[in-house]
Formats: sequence, structure tokens, C-alpha cells
Amino acid sequence: MMDFVATLLTWGVLAQLVRIAVPYVLAALGGTLTERSGVIDLAIEAKLLCGAFAAAVATVESDSVAVGIVAGALAGASVGAVQAVAAIRLGAEQVVTGIALNLAAVGLTRFLLGAIYGHDESSLNIVGHDHTVWRSPIVWLAIALVALVVIGLERSRPGLRIRAVGEHPEAVAAAGASVVRTRWLALLIGGAVAGVGGAQLSLGVGQFVPEMSGGRGYVALAAVIMSGWRPGRAALVCVGFGAAETLQIRMQNLGGGLPPELVALLPYALALVLLVAIKPRTSAPSAIGKPWP
Repeated sequence: MMDFVATLLTWGVLAQLVRIAVPYVLAALGGTLTERSGVIDLAIEAKLLCGAFAAAVATVESDSVAVGIVAGALAGASVGAVQAVAAIRLGAEQVVTGIALNLAAVGLTRFLLGAIYGHDESSLNIVGHDHTVWRSPIVWLAIALVALVVIGLERSRPGLRIRAVGEHPEAVAAAGASVVRTRWLALLIGGAVAGVGGAQLSLGVGQFVPEMSGGRGYVALAAVIMSGWRPGRAALVCVGFGAAETLQIRMQNLGGGLPPELVALLPYALALVLLVAIKPRTSAPSAIGKPWP
């Protein structure tokens, strides 16, 4: 037992935890922005996957990680824009919209991988770049974004409007501000942040693999709910999920007699248990899921 604990207390394991946790954290930040504006964000999975694909392709084609990160953000924002058209402009049911976007992202990334590189089942490898986690600009960008979103939602005028349209859109409209524009802003920024999380998925391991988001968007949404729609707490919950996934990987590598399929369920089982056990201190935004006007 002590030997197993000793294998967890290393810099290598800490680096692995950071690499795994960053996509969760950024996805949860993006989801918090979207949901605080009053739009249900089940499309986080699509934003992660499209961000991962766009970042990988842009990095390979431009030979620049910076270009890849920007491409990932733009891809996530594009998913947010489609979500905004459907949910805000057309008044579509928001849960169905999110699920449809997730399914579409799986098919679209496979199709584009095949159309561009001629293989839609294998991976796209990113060679010639240092994938060390401590040298990754996304890791430090994630830390800055956590602080920016936490402070911005609470202290800035755009943050106040985002929170207001999620709680009392009628009051925002009566004050002369645009509910639709504010929600569009939240969806675009939230999508871009989640897209950067997707970029970390592919750039952090040096390749894009079809469906590599692997349900992380749903886990991030669970973190948003468990945190009471507070970005700082959501980020901390996501670090916990990252630790659970890191433990799962170490257990698979070291063996121990447990079936690998059972060990692989650890992060998702933890999310389910915590979702049932933890009651958010604050309720969901009162206008979430309700179309406007």
C-alpha cells in the first residue's frame, strides 16, 4: 500500500494530473458562462471535440502551437454560435440542441479527418513540438482564465449583465440592455474557453483521436451544477475529477487485480456519486432553459 502511495507522490504524476484537469477546468468555465446567461449547455462535449480537432489540424498545417490554440478557441466559439442560432434565434429546445451538436461534432470531425488526411479512424499526430505540461501555454492560460472568469462574472459590467439575463431577463430588457446580445456574448466566450480546453486535449498528448473528448463535457457540466454555477468552485471540482482520472490511469498501469474496464469507470462513478451527494448551495439561474422573449 505504501509503495502504491509513493508512486502517486511524484512530479510526473502531478504533471499528468495538470494535463488531465485543464480540459475539465476550461470546459467547466465555458459551461458556467453559458449557463449563467440562461442557456442550458449540453454542447460542451462538442466544443471540446471541435476545439481538439481544429487545434491539431492548425498546429500541423502551420507548425505553430499558438495558431493551434487560436483555432481551438475559434472552433469552440463556432459551436457556441450555432448553439446560439438554434437556442436564441430559433427558440429550439436547448437540451435537444446540445445533444444534437454533440452527435454532429463526432460525425463532422471524423468526416473532416478523412477528407483532409484520408483516414477517419486513426489519429492525427502532432510532431516536432514539446508537449511537456509545464511548458504548455494552455496550462498558464487556464490559470489566468480561471481568475478572469471569477472576477469578471462578479465585478465587471458584462459579467453583471450575463448573471442578470440568467436570473431576470425582463429587468435587463427594461433597463435598455439587450438580452439576446448578452446571451450571444456569453455563448461565444464560453464556447471559445471550452474550445481552448479541447486544444489541450490534442496538443497535450500530441495527437487528435476521433471522439477523444470521451464524455469530459458531461463531467464538466456536472461540476458546474455541483459548484452551484460558481466558476471558481467548478474549477476545483474539475481538479478533483482530474485527480480521479490520474488515479485510474495509475491503477491500470500498476495492475492490482481489478478489471481494467471497472477501473476506467472511476472518474464517471465519482462524478455520479458527488452529483447525488453534494447539494449546490445556490440554485440554478432562474431563467435557464427559458426562451426569450
